[in-house]
Parts: sequence; C-alpha cells; structure tokens
Amino acid sequence: MQDPDVVVIGGGPSGSFAALKLAQMGVDVTLFEEHSEIGVPSHCAGHLSIKGLKRLGIHPLPEEIVENSFTGARFFSPNCTQFAVCLETPVTCTVNRALFDKYIAERAQDAGAHIRLNSRVVRLTFDKNGVEVAVEHQDQAEKMKAGMVIDAEGISSRLLRETGLRGPDRHMIVNGVEAEVEGAEDVGSDSVEVYFGSEYAPGFYGWLIPKKDGKTKVGLAAKNGNPRFFLEKLMTKHPAASKKLHNAKIIRTAVHPITLGGPTHESYSNRFLAVGDAASQVKSTTGGGVIFGMTCAAIAAQVTSEAINHDDFSLQFLSKYQKRCGEAVGFDAKTMIRMRKTLDRLSDEKLDRLIGMCARLGLEKTLRNVDDIDFQGQTLLHALRSPRMLGSIGYFLLTYLLGNP
Repeated sequence: MQDPDVVVIGGGPSGSFAALKLAQMGVDVTLFEEHSEIGVPSHCAGHLSIKGLKRLGIHPLPEEIVENSFTGARFFSPNCTQFAVCLETPVTCTVNRALFDKYIAERAQDAGAHIRLNSRVVRLTFDKNGVEVAVEHQDQAEKMKAGMVIDAEGISSRLLRETGLRGPDRHMIVNGVEAEVEGAEDVGSDSVEVYFGSEYAPGFYGWLIPKKDGKTKVGLAAKNGNPRFFLEKLMTKHPAASKKLHNAKIIRTAVHPITLGGPTHESYSNRFLAVGDAASQVKSTTGGGVIFGMTCAAIAAQVTSEAINHDDFSLQFLSKYQKRCGEAVGFDAKTMIRMRKTLDRLSDEKLDRLIGMCARLGLEKTLRNVDDIDFQGQTLLHALRSPRMLGSIGYFLLTYLLGNP
C-alpha cells in the first residue's frame, strides 16, 4: 500500500464526504471501510432535510436514491391527541441509505480518493513523523503511514478513545430499531408520523415514514428495554399506528444505538480529527446525524488541508476544527440538547397537554413556513418572532414544567 497524506476510517456519509472534500483539494487520501460493501448493513431511516442537502452541495440527488419527499408531519401524544403540520413545499425526503452512502463514496473515488473495503483499522500509533495505521484486510495484517487520520468509525468510537479522547456520552444513548414493512394500510404519501409515549418508545419516540413504492419505514428508539419488543407493541397495540400496521409484514429490521448527548467537547488530538457519530455530531432531538456529520466532515477536510499546507499537525493547530464546528453547529446543538433534556423530563400526561395545546393554539400556522429541520436553534429563534409561539411557550413553561395542574 502506498502511504497517503490522510487516512479516513469509515465509509459512512461523514467519512466518505471528508474523503471527497480532501480529494477535491488535491490531497492524497485513503479510506478504510471494514465491511465488504459501502452502505451495508443499513440501519437508518434516511430521513433528511432538503435544505441540508442543498447546503452541502449534493442536491438534487439521483432519482433512484430518493424514496419520497414530504410536506407534512403528524404528531401523536401518548393518549393519541394529534397535532398536524402542513408545510408549503417539501422540506424533507427519505433516501435509500445504502444507495446514498454509495453515491457519496463513488463521488469521492471519482475525485481521486482510494477506498479499501474489507479493511478494519485495528490500531493507530502516533509519533512525531506521522501515524502508523495497522489494518486487517481479508485476514491479513498490513501497515501504512499517514500524516493525519480522520476518524469516522461510528458510535463505537473505539479508536477515538484510544487517543485519550472521550467518546459519546453513554448516559445519552438510546437503542433504535428500524424496520421496512409491506402491507401497511391507509398510509398517506406526503407526511411522516411521530408517536410519543413511554409505553411504546420510552425516552424517545416512534415513527412511520411512507415510501413511494408502497412500502413503509417504521421504527422507534428506547432508553431502556428491548426496542424490538416495543416495535411489535407499536405495530399491534398502538391506538393509531396499529390501525395501519397490524397486517403489515416486516421485510427487514436493524437495531442500532443512537447518541443524543450532542457533540463531544474535544474531537481532535495530534494528527487526529473525529467526525460524525464518533464525535456525537448528532441532533439530540431526533437522533439524525447525516447532515450534521457531513457538515463537520467538510470542516475537518478543510482544516486537514490547511495542516498539510502548513506542515503543522499539532493539537494547537487542529483545535481550529473544534472552533469552526462550534461556529457552524454549536448554537443549534446546545439548543437541541436543552430541548432533549426538557422532553426527557416530561411525563406522558404533560406530553398529552403540550401536544393538545399546540393543536388548540393553531401553532401549525406559525410552523407552516419552516424549511430547515437541522439547525433547530435558529429555526426556533425565527419562530419566536410570532406572538402565538411566544405565548404558547410561556404558557407551557409556567403551567407544565413548573408542575401546575
């Protein structure tokens, strides 16, 4: 193997996007993916914001990747009170995650990145001259030297912790299950559905996402317990979801952890940057990490290119990565952490009241022009210009968070 300037670990969207950006800047980069195929196994609903994709410069996507687009969402409280939002134009889409991941990786390869499949990075050894990368490739041990490493290994963050950095907060991880089903009944084509309630998704929520081909994505995450058990319960016993899913046949399922603790405080070290789930660059409210992770991956690529040009891979030089990520997503990430912790404190009864209040006060009118589900802190600030929104939030805080009847 030829020694590259940079090694990227992990062929998910964050890793492949970092490799793409580096290759476009003329950097010699090699990406290692431990599986035999990019995007497989897939364990994500692939529900992405259209504005986020545009911001990254990858919209429109090829037609075969996009499974559906949405102008609305329906939220069900634990007692099945419903609050519906209908937007003026499509704001989100679902993608086939395997095809989406392959698309980003193929673009990186076309730009000049080298991609090695069936290659698991087992050890990183740092010295003043670079990083020795030990790789297991098809049961054979190999080594190469690189000037920098970008770690996009995912939530396991094994290699990140070996550098002395902290991985995602284990107390803020939920276990998710994602299923694809056929035979769902009376499912609308342009709205997603969200189900709250501790009986079906304790510590998080469940979802139903229709596809254009007639199949449906169904999933949930839970703070405690077996998510597969809760999924079966959602499909067969939930007052709203079961009406659509009780006869549905599960085609595939995947179980995976989701980090909700917000970006790690330190995602850099000498000759090392972490991106994506490894650095917990995930929305605390929804568990979505594709757009946030790719946003930070582009920053990582830029900082890495600058480090190469200055021949400076020190902790001090690479600290600008953390600073720039904070400038890009920090305010929104902190806002969403506060929102997550607030939601975690709410009982089912308070969630019933909150969603019922949203419906009664007509907040769907205030939210009709929302076009960004990623940068939720900025979206909230914009929405607060509405007297209706200000009044409802104030009423909610005084009446429910303080424990009044």
